[in-house]
Amino acid sequence: MPRLSGKNVLITGASSGIGEAIAIRFAAEGANVAINYNSGADRAEAVKKKAAEAGAIVRGSGGKDLLVKANVADESEVKAMFKEVLEAFGTLDILINNSGIQKPAASDELEMADFDRVIGVNLRGSFLCSREAIKHWLSRKAKGSIVNNSSVHEIIPKPKYVPYSISKGGMENMTKTLALEYADRNIRVNAVGPGAIVTPINNAWINDEKARAEVCSHIPMGRPGEADEIAGVFAFLASDEASYITGQTLFACGGLTLYPEFRVAWSSGE
Repeated sequence: MPRLSGKNVLITGASSGIGEAIAIRFAAEGANVAINYNSGADRAEAVKKKAAEAGAIVRGSGGKDLLVKANVADESEVKAMFKEVLEAFGTLDILINNSGIQKPAASDELEMADFDRVIGVNLRGSFLCSREAIKHWLSRKAKGSIVNNSSVHEIIPKPKYVPYSISKGGMENMTKTLALEYADRNIRVNAVGPGAIVTPINNAWINDEKARAEVCSHIPMGRPGEADEIAGVFAFLASDEASYITGQTLFACGGLTLYPEFRVAWSSGE
């Protein structure tokens, strides 16, 4: 039996990139998928169609997929989104906090409006959605699973992307804190930390042969990851196969977090 059969899932920022891959993978695993987006309705509709096709064999005619528009940084829109999802699905089993943005700028030149926008979507939005999901599970005395889309930049500094790095460092602590706070209520909270992944947010280096080679030179496995590979990690952590895992970040990064510059033991004198 597919490991997410009959589960109801909300995925934020699911109209492209890793979020799109998660929506399609979860539908293929038997889940009913609520696809959140804030812009690009046509793109979101295309993802919904792909999810329906992916889930057709497993779910048959009983599968449900939903599009729900909301800015996750806006509390009122998050509450309205959860109301819409719960009215459509009845219950929610899994929340995937995937929405994320970044804005490159030298830190001394960074506009506070851009800082606030990145923190608002990446960290505030993830907390708002987590809060509403946890409220729902507590009201039903039901188990639940949250999986946050974090980054290797939880632990690797990223100059010129300071609000993004701060948001992911904060997500690490939020993941651990919520996991500890609600572990005795059978609510699990984990995160995935992708490395360099082929998604639209990374087009600046993906489509530049020289820049892509530079990125790959720092990855021990020698290549960027694919969104489908990351979606598989989310499916595992969200499922009952990971029933005894909480408060963890699983890095899916081709070895980026292994201090790749130490592949040659230059510091030991050997």
